[in-house]
Amino acid sequence: MSASAQLAPTPTRAPRSSQPAAPAAKRRPRGRGAKWGWSILAIVLALIWVFPVYWMVNSSMLSSATLESFTPTFLPLGGNFDNFGAVINDRFFSALGISLAVTIIAVFCCLLFAFLASVAISRFRFRGRTTFVLAILIVQMLPAEGLFIAQYKMMSELGLLSNILGLSLLYIAAVVPFTVWMLRGFVAGVPAELEEAAMVDGLSRTQAFMRITLPLLAPGLVASGVFAFLQCWNEFTVALVIMNAENQTLPLWLRGFVQQSTSRAIDWGEVMAASTIVAIPVIIFFVIVQGRMTSGLVAGAVKG
Repeated sequence: MSASAQLAPTPTRAPRSSQPAAPAAKRRPRGRGAKWGWSILAIVLALIWVFPVYWMVNSSMLSSATLESFTPTFLPLGGNFDNFGAVINDRFFSALGISLAVTIIAVFCCLLFAFLASVAISRFRFRGRTTFVLAILIVQMLPAEGLFIAQYKMMSELGLLSNILGLSLLYIAAVVPFTVWMLRGFVAGVPAELEEAAMVDGLSRTQAFMRITLPLLAPGLVASGVFAFLQCWNEFTVALVIMNAENQTLPLWLRGFVQQSTSRAIDWGEVMAASTIVAIPVIIFFVIVQGRMTSGLVAGAVKG
């Protein structure tokens, strides 16, 4: 080894600081504080949203004298289920049967027609396609109140007044445009190349659609079905025009508890008990389909 190599100075490294950088130490508490703040805000908003539902259930177990007092009762201590026993009668079961029948018929037909229409709009190019899409949007803009007279005359001429089939037809006509527009986004989000690849493997167009595309659209069908169910189940004005006192849906049956007359004042305990009963089927339906509905809404938001 040469002398110059021995005399060459060896490079030295700067000593590392044992203390962390100041900005990193400050960021962590600030992030945690923001996270806790958003969590507390979300909890407060959730409590505000759920309080009317809790107040409805709480009031359904209290007597009218307790509800009409100036001191609010936040816990149903000493309450009972007498209000539920008073509202569950023959009229309730009749209204429940009519609401279930009308809703099931309307939701099934809406999903069937809207599914076929959305597939046609998204998968095929035909004359009048743009006009059809614009017609769907225009129908959505029409106020329901402006169609009452025409709907009543039409149902009267067909002999479908105070009839489950007649009310179902009106619900289908009202809900199908929105369902078509909603399902169109789900169908367009599934690439047509998946069906083409399945057809290359030997499947027909129908088999490729049923085996590949339809399972991918299941969350969208469930999400659209939930919205159609809510619109049909809670609809009031069309049923008020078409149905009579003997054939009532649950919203019309519920209205009877808030109609004050000269002989009988409003029993708010019974009103709240009836409202709770009407809400139970919706809660059960949501519990059954909540997983599919969440995935369907997320898929629709991502795929556009």
